[in-house]
Amino acid sequence: MVALGFALFLCIGLMAFWVLVFLMGVALPLWITLGSIEMLRPKRLVETADGEGEA
Repeated sequence: MVALGFALFLCIGLMAFWVLVFLMGVALPLWITLGSIEMLRPKRLVETADGEGEA
């Protein structure tokens, strides 16, 4: 029974480890890149009544 508990502990620990590897390797750089692109994109200062900027 101890071996089963230890195996379950290792499985859960390894799954958590690989989720963290995914988050640090894919999700975090994607989030930073999309956020920086959003910050660098020029904003329209004047909005018309229908919600679109003047061309």
